[in-house]
Amino acid sequence: MILYLDTSALVKLFVEEEGSDKVKRAVSEARSVVTHAITYVEACAAFSKATHGLRDERRFFTFRGHLDAQWRSWEILPANDTLLRRAADLAAIHRLRAYDSVHLAAAESVLTTVEQGEAFRFGAFDGKLREVAERVGMRVLQ
Repeated sequence: MILYLDTSALVKLFVEEEGSDKVKRAVSEARSVVTHAITYVEACAAFSKATHGLRDERRFFTFRGHLDAQWRSWEILPANDTLLRRAADLAAIHRLRAYDSVHLAAAESVLTTVEQGEAFRFGAFDGKLREVAERVGMRVLQ
């Protein structure tokens, strides 16, 4: 299986939340894990939010260190003009937030390369993004 993770799914690998078990299981079963480069920034922002107000500042750096260790083993898609233009189209067509449309465009670009018979899953926990992903023909992580 090829698994695309948006930020809402990826963060669950590091911060225990509802759905963390599903994401961890899917990652362990995946042949390849793919995400977009913007996920790094979004994940670090989520880590900062999750640790804000805690007396132990080191937790942010622990989360980020774990992300850095995993990051090298995943396929990271860069921003390019074609992908960003497609994301802009998806944002307009489906009224998605900016980075959600980037994730959907990135996942679409991966889906077009998946060989016949190989499974592809789109990992996201935002309800609207999941709905749109299904509408454009993606199977979402259950």
